[in-house]
Amino acid sequence: MQKTKRNKAISENVDISKEYSLLDAVNVLKEQSKVKFVESLDCAIRLGVDPRHADQMIRGTVTLPNGTGKEVKVLVIARGAKAEEALTAGADFAGFEEYLEKIKGGWADIDVIVSTPDAMGELGKLGRILGPKGLMPNPKSGTVTMDVAKAVKEVKAGKIEFRVEKTGIIHTSLGKLNFDADKLVENARAFINTIIKLKPASAKGQYLKSLYLSSTMGPGLKINKDEAAAI
Repeated sequence: MQKTKRNKAISENVDISKEYSLLDAVNVLKEQSKVKFVESLDCAIRLGVDPRHADQMIRGTVTLPNGTGKEVKVLVIARGAKAEEALTAGADFAGFEEYLEKIKGGWADIDVIVSTPDAMGELGKLGRILGPKGLMPNPKSGTVTMDVAKAVKEVKAGKIEFRVEKTGIIHTSLGKLNFDADKLVENARAFINTIIKLKPASAKGQYLKSLYLSSTMGPGLKINKDEAAAI
């Protein structure tokens, strides 16, 4: 395959064989960003777990201290006062029957759905629609709750959900490349240390196998795992 001019320039200027510190990697990716839009900083961690075993299915949430840089559209499925509470807290949409019907009709102009527990009976019927899109609320991620105001504020502030794939890899975005480098490093450390804390007792051998940072259109840079895990 013939390399593009951009790929040639990256190959000439970036050593993808070395291990980087988080800060060095972020700075290299910022320097190499030549596209006409603001790229995201992405992270991929390969774990020494077998997701086929329930106790090794790593999943959870983390609030990135400096946010994601993305405007997150939040829908709250709730009745009456709880819907009003959600709107006051900053939800983009809140209600019950009207939004269930919109979802049935194919509407999906949202990033996160929060639901009160009493609404899950009806919302659960839409699992075939919401499940594949990753929109089904889950108590473990804090999106099924009576405290809808808190949930909305956390999501808007940069709370993200993650889950290990069948291959043992977790992917996520850690913010926008136009953030200050120190803020991106702070986001990365918060995410990495959350993953480390979730290490299951049944996982044998090396847990954190490899760690890479990349930008949307940039190279993947291998990160020194010991340095990255330092708080």
